[in-house]
Amino acid sequence: MPQTLAQKILAAHSTRPVSPEESAPGRIITCRADLVLANDITAPLAIKSMREMGVKRVFDRERVVLVMDHYVPQKDLASAEQVLISRRFAAEQRLTHYYEGGEAGVEHALLPELGLVGPGDLVVGADSHTCTYGGLGAFATGMGSTDVAAAMALGELWFKVPESVRVLFSGKLPPFVGGKDLILWTIGRLGVDGARYKALEFGGPAIASLEVEGRLSMANMAIEAGGKAGLFAADEATLDYCREAGRKKDVPLAADPDALYESSLTLDVSGLEPLVACPHLPENVRPVSELKDIPVQQVVIGSCTNGRLSDLRAAAAVLDGRKVKKGLRCIILPATPKIWKSALNEGLMGIFMEAGCIIGPPSCGPCLGGHLGILAGGERALATTNRNFRGRMGSLDSEVYLASPAVAAATAIAGEISHPGRI
Repeated sequence: MPQTLAQKILAAHSTRPVSPEESAPGRIITCRADLVLANDITAPLAIKSMREMGVKRVFDRERVVLVMDHYVPQKDLASAEQVLISRRFAAEQRLTHYYEGGEAGVEHALLPELGLVGPGDLVVGADSHTCTYGGLGAFATGMGSTDVAAAMALGELWFKVPESVRVLFSGKLPPFVGGKDLILWTIGRLGVDGARYKALEFGGPAIASLEVEGRLSMANMAIEAGGKAGLFAADEATLDYCREAGRKKDVPLAADPDALYESSLTLDVSGLEPLVACPHLPENVRPVSELKDIPVQQVVIGSCTNGRLSDLRAAAAVLDGRKVKKGLRCIILPATPKIWKSALNEGLMGIFMEAGCIIGPPSCGPCLGGHLGILAGGERALATTNRNFRGRMGSLDSEVYLASPAVAAATAIAGEISHPGRI
């Protein structure tokens, strides 16, 4: 029985041998996790649940990862206490992978960079955007802190094998169009619940030419269509990316040619222009050319969606030699210290400073309304982040638009939502 990527990975991680029929969509499988992840918001809840279970030790100190990234540096007493709980737990459990301060970064950019995730892995995390690692061919999904506590204790969880939706992109990517635009297009077609508890499996000629960091951006937002996971086949580009992170044993991974999908969607990227998700849902997608005379007070370039080096390069290419509109705040948040340093060495930080941007630390920052860029009532932002729900970045009376780094940079210069080609 031919298998999708989701079926293959879950079956390979089953605690007992299973046949293809037993790993069919809708069947329940108990699987071993390769990695269990939590952050400064969710880890304390998982730790509390684990204590209440009476568990003394995590299943494997090498495979439980804690990353302090949402409130970095800690913004108040409450966030400092959250980190303190996590820090003490990591020391008590002698966790190999505890990241804080200058070692940390946005978790979903940091783990691939460190080579902790790769093709065929099964990763669970107490963060909804854990699905990011599907860009490397991993089955990765977010869960509640109680479920993650069980995974920290046992190293395994049960899964209902999801149906898979195949999304194929044909044609050649036009200028200024990348992974962020493709996933916004997908969400716009499917809706925010169109892939509920399904695996989105992406492919096609346009994906084959898309850099791995663009695939990570797409997998990151699979959850915004309700997806359980977002998956890409692991091809040579994937393996090269993983080798650079120190992984030497990964092999190609793809769905079987005759795998059965719940549904398929084919989209031709030829002629596609940059897209923008308008308030207050990621499905409210429109071409940037249709958004006229919409001024913004803040632009944010960063996050687990678009804070990687290729994203900063795309923004710098538009900002180079130009100035941020007076009165507008353009915030740049590189996703990890390594990305920050690389951007500095390449001269990107100089471009951002000359343009009048604010450069912050590797942090989730204002993405979840945490800090480093909260919106006041009546303010409007365009961000490279992943969610634009009402109140997501601050006041309930603010608005957030989502777009690519190139559109964000053009918007920062123009002071209103703009096509980078216009700049």
